[in-house]
Amino acid sequence: MGLTLIEKILANHSDKKVVKPGEIIDIGIDVRVARDFGGANVVKNLVNNGLEVDDISKTFFTFDCNPTGSDQKYAANQQYCRMFAREKGIKIYDVNSGIGTHLVIDKGLALPGSTVISTDSHANILGAIGAFGQGMGDQDIAAAWASGKSWFKVPKSVKLSLKGKRPENIYAKDIVLNLLYEFGANKLLGCSVELYGEDVEKLTLDERITVSSMATEMGAIIILIPPSDKIISYCEERSGKKIEKIEADKDAVYHKEFELDFSKFIPMVSRPGHPDDSVDINEVLKIKIDSAFIGSCTNGRIEDMREAAKILKDRKVAPGVVLKIVPATDEIWNQCLEEGLIEIFKKSGALVGNAGCAGCAAGQIGQNGPGEITISTGNRNFAGKQGKGKVYLGSPTEVAASAVAGYITTPDRIPEKPAEFKVTREFEKPVVSQKEIIVEKPIVIEGKVWLIDKDDIDTDMIFHNRYLTITDINEMGQYTFDNLEGWQDFAKKAEAGDIIITAKNFGAGSSRQQAVDCFKSLGVQTILAESFGAIYERNAINAAFPILTYKDISRLGLKQRDKIRVGFKKGILTNLENNKSVETDKFSNVQLEIYMKGGLLK
Repeated sequence: MGLTLIEKILANHSDKKVVKPGEIIDIGIDVRVARDFGGANVVKNLVNNGLEVDDISKTFFTFDCNPTGSDQKYAANQQYCRMFAREKGIKIYDVNSGIGTHLVIDKGLALPGSTVISTDSHANILGAIGAFGQGMGDQDIAAAWASGKSWFKVPKSVKLSLKGKRPENIYAKDIVLNLLYEFGANKLLGCSVELYGEDVEKLTLDERITVSSMATEMGAIIILIPPSDKIISYCEERSGKKIEKIEADKDAVYHKEFELDFSKFIPMVSRPGHPDDSVDINEVLKIKIDSAFIGSCTNGRIEDMREAAKILKDRKVAPGVVLKIVPATDEIWNQCLEEGLIEIFKKSGALVGNAGCAGCAAGQIGQNGPGEITISTGNRNFAGKQGKGKVYLGSPTEVAASAVAGYITTPDRIPEKPAEFKVTREFEKPVVSQKEIIVEKPIVIEGKVWLIDKDDIDTDMIFHNRYLTITDINEMGQYTFDNLEGWQDFAKKAEAGDIIITAKNFGAGSSRQQAVDCFKSLGVQTILAESFGAIYERNAINAAFPILTYKDISRLGLKQRDKIRVGFKKGILTNLENNKSVETDKFSNVQLEIYMKGGLLK
């Protein structure tokens, strides 16, 4: 009884000549990768358990989820991994390199028949060259880094044959979306799929990558495409090694075998929420879009870029539509530059990002907002995966054509004039039938005091820039002072009605309104300081948030959490614990007027 392709690869990396489905074996791992997503936890698992790296020549970091380091947590994780790599001599493909699963192919690290693991769930993209790739968790990767091996349950094998000729208008993304339509997200669950057919043999490396990259979305362990002579030659050239072709045995036994008519495949798009909810593109034709994304590990190769450029050449992205394009690797990015594709993209109005996962990971360039409709070449469109909007999945040609049209369409149906956005009148102030109730503002207030005796408390200490995307005032309070040394827990301790007294130059720094509104969110009544930053003072006054300056309050004998009284109009500050009072500056006429009416815009 012969072996399937997956069984042969796993057997070759174990101490067994024959392996069977369901059997748990230890396999040697040829390439061991941790990316910026999960990489720091891999290192912590090693360090905390006193483990060393087995073989640094087979061990790599790839930073591709957030290659700009624009998120502080990603930046911290990346730097932590860099320091570990320097200490141990581990190779890093840093933020300027691109997607890790592509790099292990293009850099010749992985070969047909080899084994690869990564913290990337799409490591099964290695099926494109007939290699075994598997995404694993942080502990799994750490164990493999330390031992060079990993236990694995031999999966059932499925043989899938595509018979007949591939239609001319069917791209690699259409192939995998047709497969998703046929098998859904779970009919191949836990299986290793081998893909065969006369026209499958003709698939380019880039096309194979697209098909294999979405095995995860089908629930499969991997989609293995037996390497053609061209694939073998490419891998030999990249690795500098002679490669023996690996194939399933003629008498291999499969769990199931399927045949599909390749000639009946149609252009397809996945509807928002589920990659397997793939439909004939005609069912979603002319749905208006806000944005489009071309890239990801599924469609960020040079052939994808060329197809997009054919559509975008001498055309413009529709008014109001945002098109983002991100090549998968830096090598592909530079190839786009050399071939003039970058110029075509930029002239069309597209935003071109540096190589990486980009829109798919929602960590670099491609998040969408609530209500936004996006068409993307990514592999996933789960709710929240690429932002708060809705995401359709399609091929690069369909995405490029849709970006030009302003709605979902195909290259042969791009209109002469793009669709325009209709005026919705969502932003007109609602008609109020009754007069607004004006609440009288107190001129004298009482509350418990927080004494923060620090000069130059800037707006990053008050409300850090990592929270600047928050627009709902109700969410702001929890982050107040969480970057101020010694006061990081202020938001948890503060009570509605509290008063803050601080020192010189409070609110120095940026113009962010949140540094005022966070106190309103917490219910802080007022802030007194020896002086305020100029912009902060204006922001507070315009927001009807009471602030006052004082010259000397030493005679008040204030202690933390004393109850005090503040008079805005007369400028009197009283410690109610001992009834001692001092004068403060008073509200100016302008400040009083804005305060009483509830804000500058009221």
